[in-house]
Amino acid sequence: MTTPSTGATGGAALLDTLAAELAVDGEPVTEALDAWSVRTPMRVFIHYGEHGLDLSYAEARRATDTIAGNLEAIGVRRGDRVAVHCRSPYAAALWMFGIWKAGGIFCPVDPDLGGELLLAQLTTIGAALIVTERAGLPALELVRRHLPYAPRVTVHDSVGIPPAHEFPEVPYSRFLARALPPQVGSGPDDIAAILHTPGNTGRPKAVVLCHRWVAQSTFLLRRLTTPDDVVYNDLPLHTMLGAFAGVARAAWTGSTVTLWDRFHPGEFWGRVTATGASTAVLTDAAVPWLTSAPERPGDALNPLAKVWLHPLPATHADFARRFGIDFVVAAYGQIESGMPAAAVIEEMRDGEGTPPALQRGLTHEQVTRVCAHYRVPVVPAHAVPRKGLLGAPLPFLDVAILDEYDRRVPPGTVGQLAVRPHLSGLVVQEYLGDPLTTAEAMRNLWLHTGDAVVRDPEDGMIHFVDRVQDRIRMRGENISAYHIEDLVNQHPDITICAVFGVPLSGRQDDEIVLYVEPDPGRLLEPEALHAWCAQSLPPYMRPAHVRVVIRMPRTPNHRVEKHRLRRHFLGLADPAGLIVEQTRPPAAPTARAALPSGQRGIGAGFGPAALPPGAGVEN
Repeated sequence: MTTPSTGATGGAALLDTLAAELAVDGEPVTEALDAWSVRTPMRVFIHYGEHGLDLSYAEARRATDTIAGNLEAIGVRRGDRVAVHCRSPYAAALWMFGIWKAGGIFCPVDPDLGGELLLAQLTTIGAALIVTERAGLPALELVRRHLPYAPRVTVHDSVGIPPAHEFPEVPYSRFLARALPPQVGSGPDDIAAILHTPGNTGRPKAVVLCHRWVAQSTFLLRRLTTPDDVVYNDLPLHTMLGAFAGVARAAWTGSTVTLWDRFHPGEFWGRVTATGASTAVLTDAAVPWLTSAPERPGDALNPLAKVWLHPLPATHADFARRFGIDFVVAAYGQIESGMPAAAVIEEMRDGEGTPPALQRGLTHEQVTRVCAHYRVPVVPAHAVPRKGLLGAPLPFLDVAILDEYDRRVPPGTVGQLAVRPHLSGLVVQEYLGDPLTTAEAMRNLWLHTGDAVVRDPEDGMIHFVDRVQDRIRMRGENISAYHIEDLVNQHPDITICAVFGVPLSGRQDDEIVLYVEPDPGRLLEPEALHAWCAQSLPPYMRPAHVRVVIRMPRTPNHRVEKHRLRRHFLGLADPAGLIVEQTRPPAAPTARAALPSGQRGIGAGFGPAALPPGAGVEN
């Protein structure tokens, strides 16, 4: 097959080639799940680590067929929206596939939301059915009377235990009796999901996505994954990384996905070793937690070989060297645009990383061959000395860097990353209920990502600079908050920091505001941080205001919610909760490898997993 071109034009041959690349795996992914259930029926599809449950491909097909058939039986039709409000990734994964087989739209909702934020998302979704669990009912009940409609609810872990709520209920037992899926025939351009943006720069927006978007966003990861791989996933299934880069990728490739309720740094490597996990997606917030543990001689004796670090941290090479990671994927990943650009970093040479006895999936030579076919750069670790690499454009989108007038800028010039799809369904269709934001994001036939990037004049690869709205104006020049954060994070007592600008009254310049979260057990004085910044940063990067908080507000993907920090700095009420400034030392130091504050470990507070649909009463 001809290698796809990344140019803006290519005619009918290019379009046919791209469509065939996506279709060969099955569109939608439910086709692949069913195909693997025939080819390898006994292979484990889902290993739910929290409860030691294994679900084979044959069992997963039966369970998801049953969900789909019973959804049809209760009146859920093609194009109806089903909200999944579950902390259990095991339940959420089965419902995701069952909803798709019924022709419905998967609408995951963060189970940690409450009050106004939960109400806003449910109101926008307008779900025909909400799938939840007993632990999620109190938050739903608090917003029930304020919803403009009366959705039905089913509680997946309530068999034999009547839950307390006043929603119209569909007993979960209705979904345990065997049923055949409806023959709805979903296609690539049909709506697959409504996901909410993480909300790290503003209120979350409801993003409408097609099945083809799911295929595009996972394409490179799928090509680097084989049936022999084990995909590790502890990211929640209301995010694109958990639901699609984790579970859907495994279903497409016939591999096993091992699911966990939460990231737990103290348990991570034990989980990886016990399950033979060979590939994973890790956020940049997870890396410091893993590297802060004392080094041990056997750190590299694990099977994890290929990791997408999202986004790529500056410490990627040290992380890979310590833990024996062979390859790191550096990519641009976004709900609206999927994965339009990527590169693969060969962190360790063949034989120096993952021990041969633990090796799974593609070899070094095979990875290089796959990347060459799709024109994905493979670069050595020493060639990527800083964070922010996004790679080169992938085949499915025309990728451009534009100025404020939507003109392409030359290499070396900072502009906004924008994309155009070569095929229908490859990018966001709309922001649900927000036509003005949709029109603004898609003006002049470009999807504007909101991220400022620059193309390297020498190798042509794209590097992240900052969020467009996070660029700080000083002395007529734009300063990158991302760059300042990179420097401040070198402070030895800081876990994470966030920088943003606030306008000066009557002037065009901004004042720089710095928020920091100290290492557990550390007390940081703002005055001392001011002094450190005066010694470590150039004058134009020094913050005018410093705040030290007990814990940064974060999205489910561990990204800092800067819009909430701005509200805190300006003294505005925050419906999502309080942000507490550090005023005195903690009562006692805590180990750095402990869970981040406010997060629970594996299995905390959760009962046993529900039976998979189809495993109970027969018709």
